[in-house]
Amino acid sequence: MTEKPLLKTPRGACDCHMHFFDRRFPLAGNARRREPDASVSAYRELQQRLGLERVVVVQPTAYGRDNRCTLEAIAELGDCARGIAVVDGSVTDDELERLTRGGIRGVRFRMLDRPELPWEMLEDMAARVAALGWHVQFQMDGRLFHEREGLLKRLQCPLVIEHVGKFLEPVTPDHPGFRTLLRLVDTGRCWVKLSGAYMLSVAGPPYYPDIGVLAKALVKHAPERLVWASNWPHPLPSRTTPPDDVTLLDLLLDWAPDPGIRNRILAANPARLYGFAEY
Repeated sequence: MTEKPLLKTPRGACDCHMHFFDRRFPLAGNARRREPDASVSAYRELQQRLGLERVVVVQPTAYGRDNRCTLEAIAELGDCARGIAVVDGSVTDDELERLTRGGIRGVRFRMLDRPELPWEMLEDMAARVAALGWHVQFQMDGRLFHEREGLLKRLQCPLVIEHVGKFLEPVTPDHPGFRTLLRLVDTGRCWVKLSGAYMLSVAGPPYYPDIGVLAKALVKHAPERLVWASNWPHPLPSRTTPPDDVTLLDLLLDWAPDPGIRNRILAANPARLYGFAEY
């Protein structure tokens, strides 16, 4: 594709959630399928098309706690990249320091399907990585946030929540789970990724309005705690049509119509969260 987005990105614009896949690396035992290879060279083409300069590479479920594919990609991309790893309680301090030098800035807890890490590890791991300046990147069914509010507020490091809260069925802004998400953001230690609307929407493209209503509520409530992400290369069942990345970026024109707020979400907020230089 060669179509360009309508949105003009600011200097330092960052894609805060995407993945790489490479058949050289073995799948984790709980992986459901092998994704097609997604390379650094292919992603650089997308960056150029969308006007993105920075990226956060997220360890995909497919590789479990084997972070080699993610680390190799970060090294190839250079200083414009940071990463999120999956590690468990057996990880040594030396390994955590090595991962930090490799660009890792968070540990992923994806609490859906068959989680790589157990709930019981969350608090201890948050305390351990806090000293490194890492955060917990977190995903669960947002409809149940109110059941975990106390635990999430106790974490001793920042919390970054994926995909507009990952409500597995669209909800309205007065839903208990979404109200809890706003309270988490109000702690000043919680961030939310504006991403993944295509995975969650019933209404569908191009505006995904049932997810957009939540994104707009977050933008109105706390624009300083939001970042944007593509979720490229969109790991989906093989017969599912992937979304258009231009459409996903241009959603911000609808969700955050104020250019100053939009530029903050795209550049200033991720610079602060992931430790990039600020322009």
